[in-house]
Amino acid sequence: MDYLLGLINVKGALLVALIFVPIERLLPARREQRTLRRGWFNDTIYFLFNRIPIGIGLLCMAMLGLMIGDAFVPSEVRAIVARQPVWLEVVALILIADLSFYAVHRLFHTIPALWRFHAIHHSIEELDWLAAHRVHPVDQILTKGAALVPTFALGFSDGALAIFFILYQWHSLMLHANLRIGFGPLHWVIASPCFHHWHHADHPEAWNRNFSAQLPVWDMVFGTAHMRRDALPTRYGIEEDVPPTYARQLLYPFRRRVKDTSDRRVTPPVRGGARPQSPDVVNIPQVVGEREPSRRMKNRGFVP
Repeated sequence: MDYLLGLINVKGALLVALIFVPIERLLPARREQRTLRRGWFNDTIYFLFNRIPIGIGLLCMAMLGLMIGDAFVPSEVRAIVARQPVWLEVVALILIADLSFYAVHRLFHTIPALWRFHAIHHSIEELDWLAAHRVHPVDQILTKGAALVPTFALGFSDGALAIFFILYQWHSLMLHANLRIGFGPLHWVIASPCFHHWHHADHPEAWNRNFSAQLPVWDMVFGTAHMRRDALPTRYGIEEDVPPTYARQLLYPFRRRVKDTSDRRVTPPVRGGARPQSPDVVNIPQVVGEREPSRRMKNRGFVP
């Protein structure tokens, strides 16, 4: 479990910045987006300080997985798992971990109390590698912990767990990065930046889609895939009034919800099951104006 302690390694975190900033300038999905985009300072605070509570929480989740394994998983099963070739362990580990992540991630979009934690991450309006770090600790511990518990319980070897964790961390950064990188036919096998950008899109047709962290197969199996490759979203974020600073965002999920009574224009609700359409290519001008508050949560259910 020593590799989990790397979450609090600030020097290693700064190395990530030195790698991703130049790559995003060389291969940008949006050339007009600045390196110091909106919210960069707040996300830098997440980048530097969120690692400690999340690292402690994930260590607890890993220990929980070990205890569950000792109590409920036969030692013979764990021995068989650990004896497999490392490459096969890693493949099985990714499949199991991503299915667990998918399930809990979907719950965070479905249950209002959980959504308030996850809304912090979806409040980002300009995606880049740094945006991956704007996650409430409770959200991160539960979603990543959902992937760790079964993998530790089943007794995967330390080597396989270390490889998985490294792949997961770097892949997560790439998914949020301002990068136009395609995987060709592997787009259907490995989650790409385009795949995850659509998960963050403020386009009604993309709400509650693309929950998988690494493998789009789970979204395809459960009918939540939005496999666009020809365009990126024009809008990101949510309509809720999430506070702009780190400390206030940590407290946001615990605040009592107050109904918005301000006098502002809103879009009338759509009748008859029709869904509003939004621009779906990056070079279409956006319409400026007020947006209906909390539309995403009114549409929590998964669209057919």
